[in-house]
Amino acid sequence: MRKTKICFAASSGGHFEQLMMLKPIMERYPHFVLTEKTKYATDIKEKHTYYLKQVNRKEKAFPIWLIWNAVLSFFIYLKERPNVVICTGVLAMIPMCLLCKLFGGKLIYIESFAKVTSPTETGKLMYKYADRFYVQWESMLSVYPDAMYVGGIY
Repeated sequence: MRKTKICFAASSGGHFEQLMMLKPIMERYPHFVLTEKTKYATDIKEKHTYYLKQVNRKEKAFPIWLIWNAVLSFFIYLKERPNVVICTGVLAMIPMCLLCKLFGGKLIYIESFAKVTSPTETGKLMYKYADRFYVQWESMLSVYPDAMYVGGIY
């Protein structure tokens, strides 16, 4: 049986801050971090960090950058071979999440703490594929009935 290797994936900003709340899990397993390259500095002390292009659905080049990130994610996946992805969103992380599922891995998705009554676009997609889907507000169980509510990760 292959040892568990986790990809911790999140876009920049609040999604990344939520992901960093999972550091106690990071310390227990072999892992790497996947995030977006931004103009502002991100405080990452992780040795194994990969960066994708920051993607915005409203940009005209959105489809090109999503394809670019999918290609990069594929090569990162081949190099690292994670069998679990823990993701707090968002768009740029979708390819890695789906690649892990495609190759038989597990996907754990944590819906944004900022979402109290409505879903994120990425959350709606990942809900269909996630092996575990967590919400941080009990009210979100009406949006995602099969999700698990365990409170906030903050």
